[in-house]
Amino acid sequence: MNNINVVYNEIFNSYPKVEIKEHIKKLIELDFYYPHNTTFFCITNTVNQNFEYVSKNFKICTGLSKQKMLEDGMDYFWTLFHPKDIKIWLSCLNELMTFTMNELDDEKRKRMSYTWNYRIKNAKGKYITIIQNTTPLQFDKDLKPIIGLAHYTVMDGDINMDICASAKYLNEENEYETLFYKNISSTNLLDVISHRERDVIRLLLSKKTSLDIAEGLNISKHTVDTHRRNILKKLNLSSTFELISYFKSNPKLI
Repeated sequence: MNNINVVYNEIFNSYPKVEIKEHIKKLIELDFYYPHNTTFFCITNTVNQNFEYVSKNFKICTGLSKQKMLEDGMDYFWTLFHPKDIKIWLSCLNELMTFTMNELDDEKRKRMSYTWNYRIKNAKGKYITIIQNTTPLQFDKDLKPIIGLAHYTVMDGDINMDICASAKYLNEENEYETLFYKNISSTNLLDVISHRERDVIRLLLSKKTSLDIAEGLNISKHTVDTHRRNILKKLNLSSTFELISYFKSNPKLI
C-alpha cells in the first residue's frame, strides 16, 4: 500500500488548493434522481487522495460500505484491488498523465475524458471488473487535473479483460474523438514473457505438441511442459485452449 501511495503521489503531485463545493452540490442533486443500476459515481480528489462524494449505487454494485469509502478514502479503495492489477493500473495512470501533460494544450485538457479498467473485491469476496471513466472538473495551477467526476461501470470479474487506457477529446462538434489508446496489459506482457516462452507460444499456435516443440527447440519435453505451466500462470490462464485463443486475438504480442 505504501508503494501505491508513493507512485500515485508522483503521478498526481499537484497544487493543494482546490474548490469542490459546487461540484458536490450538483452531484447530490443528480444522485437523488439517479436510478438503481450497475453503475455508480464519485467525485475524486487526487490531492487529498479521498472521495468527496460517493453515489448511492456504490453499495448496490459492490455490497461495500459507502461510509468507509468516504472516511478512509483511496487507501481503502486500493486494498480492494486485485493484486495482479495494481502494477498495470499504476502504469495506466502514468501513461495517461504523461500524455495529458506532454501532448495536450491547455484548452484540450479541459475537454478530455479518460477511461481505464481494473478488478476489485466486492463484499462477497468475489472480484468484479470496474470500467472507470473520469472527466476532470478542476485543475491545479499547471492545469493538471486534480478533481474528477468518476463514473464506474461494474462487470463480472470472470470476464477476461486486458487493462487498457484511453483519452478522448470533446471536439468542436461536441463529439468525442480518441486521442490516445493503449493496451497496458499487452505492453506489460512483453516484460513478463521470456524469449524462450515466446518460442513455445509460437509453436503452440502452430499446433505443435510438447514433443514436437522439444525437438524443434532442442530441449526436453519436461522443460517444454514447465514453460507451458509458467506461461499459463503468468498470464492468469487456465488452459492451452485459452492461451491459443488469447494470442490469436492479440497476434502482435508474439
